Amino acid sequence: AACCTLSMARSITCFLLLALPIAAMAFAPSALTPMRNMFGAPALALKSDRSTAPLSLTMRQPFIAGNWKMNPTSVDEAIALAKAIGAGKGSSKAQVAIFVPHPFLDACRDDLQAGGVEMGAQSNFYEKKGAYTGATSVSMVKSVGAKHCLVGHSERRTIFNNDDSMINDLMKSVLDEGLYPCLCIGETKEEYEAGLNKQICAIQLAKGLKDISAEQMKTITIAYEPVWAIGTGLVCDAKSAQDVHAFVRGWLKDTYGDAVADAVRIQYGGSVTPESVDELMAQPDIDGCLVGGASLDAEKFARIMNFK
Repeated sequence: AACCTLSMARSITCFLLLALPIAAMAFAPSALTPMRNMFGAPALALKSDRSTAPLSLTMRQPFIAGNWKMNPTSVDEAIALAKAIGAGKGSSKAQVAIFVPHPFLDACRDDLQAGGVEMGAQSNFYEKKGAYTGATSVSMVKSVGAKHCLVGHSERRTIFNNDDSMINDLMKSVLDEGLYPCLCIGETKEEYEAGLNKQICAIQLAKGLKDISAEQMKTITIAYEPVWAIGTGLVCDAKSAQDVHAFVRGWLKDTYGDAVADAVRIQYGGSVTPESVDELMAQPDIDGCLVGGASLDAEKFARIMNFK
């Protein structure tokens, strides 16, 4: 019996000696590579609460942008608003742009530029030209002075049925024309209440940035806009916004590496006001704001451009 016990002990010891190195290798840092999800991007659920060490805002210049949406109602009103916003930028340290409705782009360009404000288009079709009634190509808005283009705004996704494939095609078209795309992502109220906000952002990032290179990411801005906070008066507090922004930066790090993650600017959008902008911009991973309604009021937008 003693011989059997000794033989069994030796067998167990040999097994452990063989198994431990294998286990150590399996759980070594180099082996803990991100899982790949169905969209070809690293699975993020295991890292959703990880924060990154952000660069200071002196290295990522703040980017404040106004989205006029389908406002104002006439070219004369648009010109007056452009002049007032240009005059209100003052000594703001931020890069500032206004996403202007297509019919007003040419008329507003000079007054915005005079105040140091850049101009962008709100959305476009990804084809260069052709039989697409009612569509506007990226080259068209570029020819009248647009430097930026919104891509994937929630209203384009929901009202106009822009799916992720169309959004990805438009991203590539904007990049091909040498303009600066701003990719909008964000969850609905139902998705937020179900705790799916980060998962939704990861999916939209993976699909919207499909086949986009690290080099191209240098010209891309990400705008996190919780859909439930856009124009509703509902507020996503600064700490909650920062949590999602840190997650997005972590996704960028896992997908493109440290350099891209540290360089890409991530804006927050969703009922940004003069009262909320300072706290938002104090967060380490919030690099700017995409402003809706307040950008139609030159005084309010001046305060946002000159956040403290």
